[in-house]
Amino acid sequence: MTVTAIQELTKKKSRILFDSGESIVLYKGEISKYRIICDEEISPSSYDEIINTVLPKRAKLRAMHLLKSRPYTEKRLRDKLVENGYPSSAINTAIEYVSSFGYINDVKYAEDYFDTYRTRKSQKRIISDLLGKGISKDIISEVISSGSYEDNRDYEGEQIKRFLSKKGIIADDLSYEDRQKIRASLYRKGYDPALIERFI
Repeated sequence: MTVTAIQELTKKKSRILFDSGESIVLYKGEISKYRIICDEEISPSSYDEIINTVLPKRAKLRAMHLLKSRPYTEKRLRDKLVENGYPSSAINTAIEYVSSFGYINDVKYAEDYFDTYRTRKSQKRIISDLLGKGISKDIISEVISSGSYEDNRDYEGEQIKRFLSKKGIIADDLSYEDRQKIRASLYRKGYDPALIERFI
């Protein structure tokens, strides 16, 4: 495998590009240690050690570091490791490692998200948020059906009342145009049209 380019990313790290289309990120000391030179082949033993030992170990440490600051879904953690320049094999190893300790658990993430936001967001909005974070539809359905999240109408009714109160809106005083604007705003937030009508 031939090195086609060495792109400096920081004073300490560079991206190594190969003729296979693959790329990896290494510290400059490692580039020197493994004798990586542009337009020259990397030795099979060096490549094997980098791919199967050096980068998986570093990806594990990076994943652990990221999870210290906040929880991640599996997809978000994968995306972050991709951004950091890790190859898929190292990312898979890191994901398996942190998953084995329960540090990422998409079911628990979804449950915690529902618990945190169900009094502040509509269920549709929560579902949309979770999908955007990479939680699968199957997991979301499982969490909704296994928890107490199926009927969120009472919470959503309170949210609509708070919204109207915060805006200083008195439903009886609204013109037709204002009602339409409020309906559209609440609908965009994911509230059921029938529930919106109860309050405006």
